[in-house]
Formats: sequence, C-alpha cells, structure tokens
Amino acid sequence: MINFPEGNAIVYCEGAFTTPNGKTAHGLVRRTDRYNVISVVDSTNAGSDAGILLNNNPAGIPVHRTIKESCDFFKTDSKPTHLVIGIAPDGGRLDSSARYDIKTAIEFGLNIDSGLHDFLSEDPELVKLALKHGIKIRDVRKTPPRNQLHFFSGKIEEVNSLVIAVLGTDSAIGKRTTSWILKEALENMSYKVDMIGTGQTAWMQGVRYGLILDSLINDFVSGEIEHAVWQAWYDNRPDIIIIEGQGSLMNPAYPGGFEILAAGRPDIVILQHAPARKEYDGFPGYVLHPLDKQIRAIEMLSSRPVAAITVNHENLGIDTAASVCEEITIDTGLPAFDVILDGASGLAETVLKYLKSEKPE
Repeated sequence: MINFPEGNAIVYCEGAFTTPNGKTAHGLVRRTDRYNVISVVDSTNAGSDAGILLNNNPAGIPVHRTIKESCDFFKTDSKPTHLVIGIAPDGGRLDSSARYDIKTAIEFGLNIDSGLHDFLSEDPELVKLALKHGIKIRDVRKTPPRNQLHFFSGKIEEVNSLVIAVLGTDSAIGKRTTSWILKEALENMSYKVDMIGTGQTAWMQGVRYGLILDSLINDFVSGEIEHAVWQAWYDNRPDIIIIEGQGSLMNPAYPGGFEILAAGRPDIVILQHAPARKEYDGFPGYVLHPLDKQIRAIEMLSSRPVAAITVNHENLGIDTAASVCEEITIDTGLPAFDVILDGASGLAETVLKYLKSEKPE
C-alpha cells in the first residue's frame, strides 16, 4: 500500500479555479491524503489564497500566476515534487497552452499526475522530455488491463454494511465533497466508514477503494462498482460504505448513477442539488429536471429511498441557504442540509437511522 503523502503538489488550474471546470482543483484544495498541496496555478486568480476563493476560509495555499512562479516561491521550503492537473474540461481534452505549461513543469523536474482523457504518457514529446528529466507521468484515467477487470457476479449481496450512494441532480454539483464530509462526520462519531471513489479526483485525494467510471468499457462498469464495494467490505467490515456518484440520471451529456444503483445496491440515496441552477451544467437550453421528478426517478429505478437532500448553495448567498433548505424540506418531506456551511452532523444522524434497519431484499 502506498504511503501518503507522496509529495508536495502544485495544482494546475489555469483559467478555471472557482468555475465548474476547476472541480478537481477544488477537491484537492479542500482535502487530499495523497499529496501535500502547496499552491494552485491560475493567472486569473493569482495573489489570492485558494481557500478564501473557494470557501472564504484561508487554506494557506497561495494561487500563483505561473508554474515557474510557484517553483521559485518554494525553491527552498516545501520544494514541489508533483504537478497535478486540476482542470476538468468538457471531454477531458488538453489545449495547446496547457500542454506548454506541462512541458515547463517537466523541465522543472515535477512528476505529472493527470486525470484527463488525453493520455500524457502516450505523447511522444512529453515522454521523451520526462525520460530526460527523470520524472514520472501518471494518467489516472488509464484503465487496468482487461484481464484484471471484473464482471458483475452477485457477490455484492454478501455486503452487510449500510451502503449509501451520494447521487446528484447534475454534474459538477458537489457529490464527492459531500461524500468526504459525511465520511468524516460519521468517523468522528466512532463509526467505521469506507468511501468508494468513482472518478479521477477521488483517486487524487487518496481514496483507497474505487474506479474511474467514465473511462471503463461499459461491460465492466457494473462489475468494477460491485468489486470495489465488496472489496472494501471484505477487507475492513465497515459499518458504512459511501459511494461517490457521477453525473446525474438525466444529464444529457453525463448521464450517470444508474450503474451505481443497479450494481452498488445502495440501501439509501443522498441527493445533491443546486437550487439556483435552471439548466444542466454547461448545456444552455437543457432545462434541469425538477427535484421531485429526480427523486421519483431514483426511487423508481432502485426501490430504495432518497433519505436526504444536500444543498449546493452556489449563486444563493450564504444568508439564504438555511431558508432554501427549509423550503426543500417542506416541498419534498425530506431533511435538507448544506454540509459545506453547517457540517454533516445532522446528515449523519439522518443516515444512522437506517443503520439499525435490516437491509432491504
């Protein structure tokens, strides 16, 4: 097992920090066991503290204009060892300016970790440069060899932990962040909890069990979800397993969640929602389906209850978040929480009610 942290990381997020395309960087600033994050590179936010930009809470992580500026800043103390690609553009493709910056990082001797669909370890020029400078390039979205992938077998039925799926009404809405916050809240209450990561950011944050769902061959998606949940249960016998969701059931570009419902066999679902969003993220004209309809769809497909709504307060204002949660509870009959603002103790108490219940057939 890899010992964490692996090194000191500069998170590359040029032009995207505080936008949906910067969600990987946001996750790494909020928490990661895999790296010690020392800076973010984004010229549009240079001079700020990444934590203040993200949560209005200082993180001690400066935002620099360039990779060179960041390397010079940490020339003696906390010398950087990694450049982690913190942007998640549509389609996971790399533009020419970002490629130039990655070459610069390699020349500074930084190992490169990338979650893009463009595999940097297959770029001849970058590979040659990496060999010259003695650094490693890791493409997180590269799948294991097919002979190591799992097909659904039904062993998920052995799992007797409480399994929670954190799904969303849209992509880039905070499902992974809510999963981590809930995990920590439950652990603080002395429960044993494992989290199943389903995307590249969770891997970069150091999740011990998981898969990169959106790069797998479809035949193996269900089997890999099942195997990750089963393996966490088999190794650790946790009280609770939390599965990070991907996309949303009705998102036109990133439909996700059904495989988690079908193969992960969750006992309950937590649904992450951004009340101020009117259209699906990045797709003007595609109207976001109403919350009540999304709840009904999840419950119809899974025969499992949506136990709570967690609120992303983007474009709401901190002062109105509490009243929005109250409105959601009135409209849906479900408890609603803003775990970023208020923590997850209330959400933890809600899910623990299901721990004492027998698992549904």
